Amino acid sequence: MKNRVAELRKQSGYSQDHLAEKLGVSRQTIISIEKGRYNPSLPLAMIMAELFGKSVETVFILEKNDYK
Repeated sequence: MKNRVAELRKQSGYSQDHLAEKLGVSRQTIISIEKGRYNPSLPLAMIMAELFGKSVETVFILEKNDYK
């Protein structure tokens, strides 16, 4: 699954540390999400989308290979 977290985080003026603090997760979690190594839980994805003022589908994009 692709995501726009890094792009939206930068547009919002957040550092990885600040975003992690606002979400109650570690900076390493933010790094892993941004690099596509970790998919957040649905509640965390929804909170992230709300924080950025976007829909979940705008922040996290399913790709064809995600349908297994």
